[in-house]
Amino acid sequence: MSRRRRAEKREHTPDPRYNSPLVSHLINVIMLDGKKSIAQAIVYGAFEKVSENLGKGDPVDLLLGALENIRPKLEVKSRRVGGTTYQVPLEISFERQQSLAFRWLVTASRARRGSMSANLAAEITDAYNNTGTVVKKKDDTHRMAQANRAFAHLRW
Repeated sequence: MSRRRRAEKREHTPDPRYNSPLVSHLINVIMLDGKKSIAQAIVYGAFEKVSENLGKGDPVDLLLGALENIRPKLEVKSRRVGGTTYQVPLEISFERQQSLAFRWLVTASRARRGSMSANLAAEITDAYNNTGTVVKKKDDTHRMAQANRAFAHLRW
């Protein structure tokens, strides 16, 4: 973390097919070793499978619906007070909510067996239907924050 100044937020350039910065962000999270064309092929293949499975129109709208179900609103951070570490619940900024949601989505997709585009499509479908691994992770995060709300006064 830089001590000089806050890092400035960089905007994601829109992806070529859907012209959406959201899809571009997902591609960047999936990308490994700078292989963007492979990441794009994975995401676009997953979008085709998702729109086939759900039978609805625009895959970007389906991704937005899935994100609404998996975006965490609260999280806990460790705070050390007087030799004891407390888990303090905090509200999350929108950018962090989105980054965590994408990160959890990709991690859950990688944990499944099979091709990455099929796994990503299955995770997006599950998230859209409010089921699956990522929704469970969000619920666990919220449950942890609710359990530790007694320490909310230690917020900084």
